[in-house]
Amino acid sequence: MGAEAAAPIFAPYFFIAVGSQANIGAAASAPIVASAFHPALAPVGVLLAVLGYAIGTYGGWVSALIMQWVFQQF
Repeated sequence: MGAEAAAPIFAPYFFIAVGSQANIGAAASAPIVASAFHPALAPVGVLLAVLGYAIGTYGGWVSALIMQWVFQQF
């Protein structure tokens, strides 16, 4: 599934693997997967996990505002 999902956006397997693990295992396991590709990439795994937290929190808040607005319209 990962290779097929990465093909349309031309993403390297590193970003697919680390991003997937950051979504499932959070910030604790993303650096482990990143360091499997190269030990110097562990900080990149942390950054991807923290960035995912930030985007996910903001996205959830915006989604709640949109749903509240839609509910008030109908």
